[in-house]
Amino acid sequence: MRPARTLVAVLCFFFVAFPCQADDTTQGIQLGSRRLTDYRGAEFSLDDLMKEKKGLVLAFVGTDCPLVKSYSPRLMALESRLSALGIGLVGIDSNIQDSLAEIAGYAKDFNISFPILKDADHALADAVGARRTPEVVLLDAQWSVRYMGRIDDQFGIGTRKPVPLREDLFLAAEELSLGKEISVAKTDSLGCLIGRSKRTPTEGAVTYYGDVATILQRRCAECHRAGEIGPMELTRYEDASAWGETILEVVDQGRMPPWFADPKIGKFMHDPQLSDDEKKKLRDWVVGGCAEGDPALASSMPKPNYVDGWQMGQVPDRVYYTDSKPYKIPAEGELDYVYYTIDSGFTEDTWITGAEARAGNRGVVHHILVFCNRPGKWYPAGLPGELISAYAPGMKPTVSADESMALLIPKGSKIIMQIHYTPNGRPQEDRSFFGLQLAKDPSKIKWEIKPGMAINVLFRIPAHADNYRVPGFFSFPEDAILLGVNPHMHMRGKSFLYEALYPDGRKETIMHCPKYDFNWQLGYQYEKPIRMPKGTKILCNAWYDNSENNPSNPNPNVAVGFGDQTWDEMMIGWFYYAVPNRAAIASAK
Repeated sequence: MRPARTLVAVLCFFFVAFPCQADDTTQGIQLGSRRLTDYRGAEFSLDDLMKEKKGLVLAFVGTDCPLVKSYSPRLMALESRLSALGIGLVGIDSNIQDSLAEIAGYAKDFNISFPILKDADHALADAVGARRTPEVVLLDAQWSVRYMGRIDDQFGIGTRKPVPLREDLFLAAEELSLGKEISVAKTDSLGCLIGRSKRTPTEGAVTYYGDVATILQRRCAECHRAGEIGPMELTRYEDASAWGETILEVVDQGRMPPWFADPKIGKFMHDPQLSDDEKKKLRDWVVGGCAEGDPALASSMPKPNYVDGWQMGQVPDRVYYTDSKPYKIPAEGELDYVYYTIDSGFTEDTWITGAEARAGNRGVVHHILVFCNRPGKWYPAGLPGELISAYAPGMKPTVSADESMALLIPKGSKIIMQIHYTPNGRPQEDRSFFGLQLAKDPSKIKWEIKPGMAINVLFRIPAHADNYRVPGFFSFPEDAILLGVNPHMHMRGKSFLYEALYPDGRKETIMHCPKYDFNWQLGYQYEKPIRMPKGTKILCNAWYDNSENNPSNPNPNVAVGFGDQTWDEMMIGWFYYAVPNRAAIASAK
């Protein structure tokens, strides 16, 4: 799930592993007589697929699983490599929620050439002990399970290595083809839980229409609905019940809704966290069998207030596009950040009350950062200007709290858009854009909003260091009020701390992010701005895990410093604050 409305990928991503245990009782089970139908209506037996082969790979897939989409090109490439070893490959869809039409659409989108069979009653998944997608099972010619688990170690839950370090499935298949013992017969499987049919609900159980629908509507469905970035829809009973086990898993593990601020420190707007009561209801609903309840109750439910299109609530006065032609994103690989420099068109200083970046193709845009590059101003290495807005899944636009606050863009400024693309398994195109809302009456602006940062560009994180601290600070040159914060690191980021050191010697922790996640570029806006007297210092400390224990780490064997790309690192404690608009004060005298 994702938050109803919070500051932010992509997509992004998603399901933490449970150890995948192949049941020893499946060894030797005669599976060949099982007959399944593909999405075209053709019937297959596993015997036919195994015929004259040394083995057969069952690749369990699901049409909405992000990890399946990432691995689909890999499975296509593996088909020919496995065939050369005398081993076949077949896709198996055991999800009760995936229709034949949806399977056909998935196969078409990813140009799948191998068969994909519908395991309608998930009996095959049950027989071999498959729990997730994409999970693979390697059977030998005697129908014994020889390997079970992941395809390789490149893609994980919100993580991706430039290349796989171990091709688990192919290595096991190669050993099988040579008559060798399988060196690694089981690995942890990552991905979405297979949607299985539900047991009969217990009497008096929590129900979808009586309890759960409003929770999903309030906390999840803004992103998990048709046309939005969430990988599965959660607006109907049929879909929500099919994903019930996964919903429970991501909630119990604290991965959804995404929110990483320590709840004991600070009060922030748009906090999407589930209450203890909401968590209990979801848990009781799933454990109790995902009871439907009375559909008539739907008519009395509050109508959702979802915003389509521009999230700032109105069409902006100025809209800027990245380019006249779409940018082409390959199906796989690691891409450098893409930068676009755009003339703002402002011939005089202009006050802005709203700013919003929008992804043209949300399936591949991880994040967008929008900077204002002021004429003649110097910026630290790696930064093209002052951050004025950003996009990532779950992130809210930059909008002034009231008409008395606005951000100033000087005349002649350039707008610079930085876009991070993450391939999703098939070639894509993108043409993203950015909007500005101009102040209706500049004479009413009493506060100027400014972006600030506590930054450090001189660090070097040693190889294999698992808890390396990097400090940074900012000192307020005048009285100000702090509006919100946004910690920023890359793949080795571990935790982030903001503290305020006041002129009277007091020290206050104002935000703590104990478990940083690069996939969610969230910002945190205070319910009540914090006074920052002149001379107050914002002290930031960032901790990094550059060890092999960090699954997101691109390479634990090298030291890493400040740099633009994902495989580099950054230490920036972004924040927004406001200072009195001196021009307005002077004119009022």
